[in-house]
Amino acid sequence: MTGTIVNTCTILAGSALGSIFKKGIRKEQQDALYTAMGLAATGLGINAVVQNMPDSRYPVLFIVSLALGSLIGTFLDIDGRFQKLTERFSAGQLSKGLSTGILLFCIGTLSILGPIQSALYGDHTYLFTNATLDFVTSMVLASTYGIGMALAAAVLFCWQGAIYVIALNLGNFMTADMMTELSVVGGFLIASSGLSILNIKDCRTMNMLPSLAVPILFCWASGFFS
Repeated sequence: MTGTIVNTCTILAGSALGSIFKKGIRKEQQDALYTAMGLAATGLGINAVVQNMPDSRYPVLFIVSLALGSLIGTFLDIDGRFQKLTERFSAGQLSKGLSTGILLFCIGTLSILGPIQSALYGDHTYLFTNATLDFVTSMVLASTYGIGMALAAAVLFCWQGAIYVIALNLGNFMTADMMTELSVVGGFLIASSGLSILNIKDCRTMNMLPSLAVPILFCWASGFFS
């Protein structure tokens, strides 16, 4: 749980700093921070793909996963529902900030894969990187919506904690091959998020989230035939 605790604390720290310097962060400074975070996310995603793809036993699985997952996500309109959910709470300023922050902190590849890596391998790299991203994001949000953004930290802790516990209890189910394939697909989604942050291409990464389920189901099913 070390990575999750660090991630939670960075949101608390970012919210506190942002509220202190409320409205003190100029637009160009926000843009500079987001550019740095976008480059970091893109680099981390590419690194995950490069590191794991040579170990993949199913070289085209990531293509099928991305294609099928994107079709499912687009059909379900996950990205559109995300936007509508955010707008639903737009009446209150803090509610708007919290709804946006919680979804940004929790519904992301790093926040999903991070606790799994931490539980199975004791590797906190994804969570520490996510913590850095969330620190900047929470600071920017709190500079607009105030210290109330710290409430998002509790939601993140419960979310990542639940994933961590599930991963620990299903450790035998999650094989090395499954984690390799999951890391390849996750790497593409992380890079996709970075491109969106950089405003290079709006990849609608949230619509691609079902892609993460494809390698899990494939590796689970293939286990019956091995």
